[in-house]
Amino acid sequence: MESDKYVKAIGSHPFKMTDNEVKENVNRIISDKFNENNTKDIYKKIYSCIDLTTLNTTDTKESVWQFVEQVNKFDGSTPELENVAALCVYPNFVPVVKEALTANVKIAAVSAGFPSSQTFVEVKVAETALAVSMGADEIDVVINVGLFLCEDYEEMCEELTEIKETCRDSTLKVILETGALENASNIHKSSVLALYSGADFLKTSTGKGYPGATPEAVYVMCHAIKSYYQKTGRKIGLKVSGGVSTTADAVTYYTIMREMLGEEWCNPTLFRVGTSRLANTLLSEINTH
Repeated sequence: MESDKYVKAIGSHPFKMTDNEVKENVNRIISDKFNENNTKDIYKKIYSCIDLTTLNTTDTKESVWQFVEQVNKFDGSTPELENVAALCVYPNFVPVVKEALTANVKIAAVSAGFPSSQTFVEVKVAETALAVSMGADEIDVVINVGLFLCEDYEEMCEELTEIKETCRDSTLKVILETGALENASNIHKSSVLALYSGADFLKTSTGKGYPGATPEAVYVMCHAIKSYYQKTGRKIGLKVSGGVSTTADAVTYYTIMREMLGEEWCNPTLFRVGTSRLANTLLSEINTH
């Protein structure tokens, strides 16, 4: 049966830790390694990994244009600091960003029925195709959590595979909505399924309606990414999103990822932080250090 291959994929990446064991491991990493990463140089590195985001019901062409202008103005104004990695918007605003953007920054769009993922697959594919055709370099989509929780892995994965094909050369970031998945085991299973469906990045959360990123969720996702890399040689990125608003939050997630995946993941190609507020906080910290 087709569905057997997804169960087999999960089985090929065993995960036997309890939620408490995950928590203990995370606490140990933070206790041992946080301070060495809590430096101005790391703040600068994290700044260059930000997906600066505006995903508001009240967004307008004018407000999005102004949002882009802030990033344009920053470009080259601080020579020792790289600009953010990407701007993340609703798909209908991709043409506005494309027209306004002069900085060397990627354009990311949420797509495929974001944030619930509850719509027809045809709509998900069409929305993604439009976003890509309008100039989106990166596409952020949510797994169908309902299908996952019902263990309908085949339909969930086929949707993601079809969306991935529609992305063409654009990067696909797959959001697990970890706050809705209840435990570490589910986070790991959904990570593996997303990886086998063509995800270029795993992303924690939408920041809409469910708890956002947690250190424990990021640890489990890193575990899956590491196992997948060891088996396939493919490096998959990690995006932390949902409530990441303080420097301490960012350093915590950076520390976990660095310890789990190594220095080679510590760059915008493989690590992102989705946030609307963190950029200014980090800049302030960098300037006062």
